[in-house]
Amino acid sequence: MSLSSPPAVTAQMLIRKPAAEAYAAFVDPAITTRFWFTKSSGRLAPGAEVLWEWEMYGAAAPVRVKALEPDHRILIDWGDPPREVEWQFTARPDGTTLVIVSERGFQGSDDEMVAQAIDSQGGFSFVLAALKAFLEHGIQLNLVADHQPDAYVGR
Repeated sequence: MSLSSPPAVTAQMLIRKPAAEAYAAFVDPAITTRFWFTKSSGRLAPGAEVLWEWEMYGAAAPVRVKALEPDHRILIDWGDPPREVEWQFTARPDGTTLVIVSERGFQGSDDEMVAQAIDSQGGFSFVLAALKAFLEHGIQLNLVADHQPDAYVGR
């Protein structure tokens, strides 16, 4: 049995901060490097092409910004081959923000696409939990770095 369509995944988290702060955390690498990747070649801007790096793993992802709607939405292509990732920031009346991350465009065999989708959903769940801890409490949990310590390069 094969997949009727390529999988897409979604992860979400309520962040107890205004949408502008949650949005800025993904656009500004000075913030993002405190909870997700370790290095970026630049800030996200309309049409920008940047490189995100996870130096501890020797990994990097090229990122192309497709759309930015300040405080509401980020749409990028990343990786090689590229997959589409979208963040939606929904401001709530109590000053909190629901952040939803979706990824689609997985490629390969059915088994490979399912494995990529599972990995992506888990990864974005870590990222959103780390974002929550950082923005709400100023705590750097190191979830991404500590997830696979045996995969560190240069040991």
